[in-house]
Amino acid sequence: MGQHIIESESLVFFDEIQICPRAIMSLRYFYEKKPGLHVIAAGSLLEFVYSEISFPVGRIQTMEVFPMDFSEFLLAQGNNKAAELCRQPISNVSEPIHNYLISQLRTYWLVGGMPECVKVYSETKSIKTATEVQDEIIETYKLDFNKYKPKTDINCLNTVFSGLAAKVGQQIKYTTFSKDYTIPTIKKAFESLLKARIATKIKAVSSPGMPLEINASERKFKTVFLDIGLMNRVMGIDYSEALNHDNLLSIYRGQLAEQFVGQEFASSGKNQLYYWARDAKNSNAEIDFLFHKAGDFIPVEVKDGPSGKLRSLHHFRSSYQPSYSVVFHAGKMGRLKDENIVFLPLYFANSFAIWGINQL
Repeated sequence: MGQHIIESESLVFFDEIQICPRAIMSLRYFYEKKPGLHVIAAGSLLEFVYSEISFPVGRIQTMEVFPMDFSEFLLAQGNNKAAELCRQPISNVSEPIHNYLISQLRTYWLVGGMPECVKVYSETKSIKTATEVQDEIIETYKLDFNKYKPKTDINCLNTVFSGLAAKVGQQIKYTTFSKDYTIPTIKKAFESLLKARIATKIKAVSSPGMPLEINASERKFKTVFLDIGLMNRVMGIDYSEALNHDNLLSIYRGQLAEQFVGQEFASSGKNQLYYWARDAKNSNAEIDFLFHKAGDFIPVEVKDGPSGKLRSLHHFRSSYQPSYSVVFHAGKMGRLKDENIVFLPLYFANSFAIWGINQL
């Protein structure tokens, strides 16, 4: 390569390392033979490769990288002040700033957070061009499924991949993906995609306890897709129609809003997400997300209706008396003081996950 490498000063970067599984195995020798050399390897669908190699445990420090969140998208556009506002502790904003952030949010929902898509949009300001990159990314994933040949049916894997985008916000039932495959085959494909971080599992909790994981169901769950932009493309959403839609929350029955909030939560470092679900005869109830903090359970809804329509939230509050509840919507920040329900703009999802709302 003609490059002089100085062990204590140089950085060696392996991109798309999943293409060469033996390169992953070789990383241990950098650790053992060249401990002073800085080495970074990046790749996707690595979990499919791990089954083919002996992973050098104890020699590599791993880090999961998420799609760019909304504040990072704003930074990429040069909107530094807006990005900083969405990262800081939550505060009220003026009407013009709120309208600006909502308009940017609308664009982010279509472009998504995949770095190449954000880069192309930042340079061209063309959502159409960004969606063409999304098509390339989706096709690359599908080609990689075939290349790595995981121990599952490739056609089923592609079916579940597409199905996951359409099932955001819904309880996952293997039988709804396809009638052409057995449940064990679908389950294996689903679990492979979870390991590859194509989707994040959100476990149901019917009776909150501390910690939430103790009472979380392994059989009842929903998911958040890898990226909201890719989700749109897989589902075939018309970007021009969605861009001009008056109500963000009503698009695809609110699935995009729930995907966005879940994606922001996941990228903030929330390793495991939960939601509350109660199944009772003629009285089912569900809360989109559930957090535990300092002995308190915090229900989080993504809604567009007034308080009177938040039936599940009211039921949860009467049963568990949380100190406050959160509703994300497309409007400005507000509060129902009598019930201590806080309404937050969607663009504060990441800030809420990091800071909470104790300062309000």
